[in-house]
Amino acid sequence: MVRNTAREIAIHLSYQLNFTREDPEELLKAYLSPERFSELAGEDETYREPPGPKQCQYITRLVTGVAGHRAELDGYIEKYAVGWKFARIPMVAAAIMRVAMYEILYMDDIPNGVAINEAVELAKKYESDEVVKFINGILGTFVQKEAIH
Repeated sequence: MVRNTAREIAIHLSYQLNFTREDPEELLKAYLSPERFSELAGEDETYREPPGPKQCQYITRLVTGVAGHRAELDGYIEKYAVGWKFARIPMVAAAIMRVAMYEILYMDDIPNGVAINEAVELAKKYESDEVVKFINGILGTFVQKEAIH
């Protein structure tokens, strides 16, 4: 499994946290099993190959980090979502931006441009062109104003 697939799974799980009272560790335990991947493979090709230890570590770091910093990340989204109320932002778009912002702020091994590009590419898969442009604009402004590295 490549990193962009692991990132997509982290976005799926970050999105899933909107609908459960499970803590992130329990959600990760349930979803990162070979059995769960086998179940999901028929619905989504993203799950055709279970993650290895390195990918599991990356997914876990993203999902727990996003969950732990959600209020901060949502604050940044709201701050730079000029003309949009947070409630109007699609939940998938919010999950994509949270993951990218977490990478930008807390994962020095991920270049800012890579985090933004991957977010935009994943947004193209799940969102309309308008929302893709919105995500790109927010993340670009976020990096200009907030990113240290």
